[in-house]
Amino acid sequence: MKALVNTAPLQMTFRDEPDSVMLADDEVTLRIDAVGICGSDMHAYHGHDPRRVPPIILGHEFAGEVTRGPSALLGRRFTGNPLIACGVCDYCVQGRSNLCSNRSMVGMTRPGAYAEFMTIPAKCLVEIPAGMSASRAALTEPAATALHALHMAQRAAVRPIQESTVLVIGGGAIGMFMALLLMHYGVRHVHVAETNPLRRASVAKHAQAVAFDPITEAGPQDGSCDIVFDCVGSKHTRTAAMKAVAHGGVWVHVGLQDWASEIDMRKLTLAEITLIGTYTYTMADLRATVNALHQGSFGDCAWVEERSLSDGALAFADLHEGKSASAKIVLRPH
Repeated sequence: MKALVNTAPLQMTFRDEPDSVMLADDEVTLRIDAVGICGSDMHAYHGHDPRRVPPIILGHEFAGEVTRGPSALLGRRFTGNPLIACGVCDYCVQGRSNLCSNRSMVGMTRPGAYAEFMTIPAKCLVEIPAGMSASRAALTEPAATALHALHMAQRAAVRPIQESTVLVIGGGAIGMFMALLLMHYGVRHVHVAETNPLRRASVAKHAQAVAFDPITEAGPQDGSCDIVFDCVGSKHTRTAAMKAVAHGGVWVHVGLQDWASEIDMRKLTLAEITLIGTYTYTMADLRATVNALHQGSFGDCAWVEERSLSDGALAFADLHEGKSASAKIVLRPH
């Protein structure tokens, strides 16, 4: 089969690879019809993820059709959960499989979806509604990350989120999905901090949010934001989030660009800031997100760009160099 392989830092190679092999009896083979480029894939592309070691087939935002597996599943279309949980630990039985201590992951511990075919346990599959395009279905994983984070914020907020002033830091895919979802929920004061001018324009156009350059433009006043979503997760964005969040406010940490930095613990304590770490999604989030995407809760997704998998190396390079206005590029293997 053809696959796009991360062969070294800043190097993606489209080449022949051995056909996908089922690793267990409960697995299926998917013919991949669409697969998105994630920020964590870019992190691996830059050589900054010790968990993803080249040569490796990345890709975990996928949609496809079952070509091998139980007869009841053959020919049916699915997206799915790239986090393969054990199903028996305390977290799994609580419905928090994203925290499973025994989890593995597509595109990290096993070959991913930047290929014509991929294997995955059948328990990870989430069926795609009839009439839903593969490209839109492949957006389920990043959109579910935004949905999960928003639900975490809603549980912690003192007042309804519709009344809140919200800052989203980062106009990448997660930030864009977050802004779109906030607007769908009726939040009228949504600000998005993004340094890339192409992405700022895209956020303003498609999410109808106030997009600004945090380096050169004034955003919301310090201490004025009831909820802050840091969808970047760097030292600088953590500092910005702490400055922006209001007393008694909620700061949701979503991105993981940097692994450590200082936090103003004095303000966190004296201002009673709620700091929430949020990681990916649950199976319930994924199922809800498929339906939300299909029903238009995230808009028409016209900002998503499609390219052939064979052109994937250039897509990675364009994202690396900031040349793409789209926060999400979906690759089509077929």
